[in-house]
Amino acid sequence: MKSLHLLLLLVLVSLSTAVLAQSDAQKSFDKMKALSGTWEGRVTTVPPTELQGKLMQVTLRTTSMGNALLHEMSGAGRPDDPITMFYLENDHLMLTHYCDAGNRPRMTAKPSPDGKTVDFEFMDVMGNMQHGHMHHAAFTMVDANHHIEEWTFMSGDKPVRAHFDLQRTK
Repeated sequence: MKSLHLLLLLVLVSLSTAVLAQSDAQKSFDKMKALSGTWEGRVTTVPPTELQGKLMQVTLRTTSMGNALLHEMSGAGRPDDPITMFYLENDHLMLTHYCDAGNRPRMTAKPSPDGKTVDFEFMDVMGNMQHGHMHHAAFTMVDANHHIEEWTFMSGDKPVRAHFDLQRTK
């Protein structure tokens, strides 16, 4: 009888540990939500584009009772204001980018081994593909007031990489 009680206790402990353990997706989402605020920084592009060296503003806002993170980007003299939504879908951290190119690529996150970078890999895209699409994104948390965003836009088979070194302003 003692062995049955011990076995039952071990099963309950292991089940409660599994329930309390956060998935990698949830951990990554929590890291992303910690970026909520207003950010500013210069952009570097490869190859150089009209954005090269421009000051950009990024706003991240946790919304939908903590179930989504809204990312908005703007810059002086830019007519667009693309938005990106981050959310959990099943056990995956997802990104949908509402692009000024008229499409909506989706990407799925993969955390880095050191836990500082959340890397988003292309999954699929809906909408107009005439002008290309966003294909990759990576967010590196340097500290509470500094993060780096790297976005890759595909124009045909030619990538344009944009590197944003952002400092918190609020």
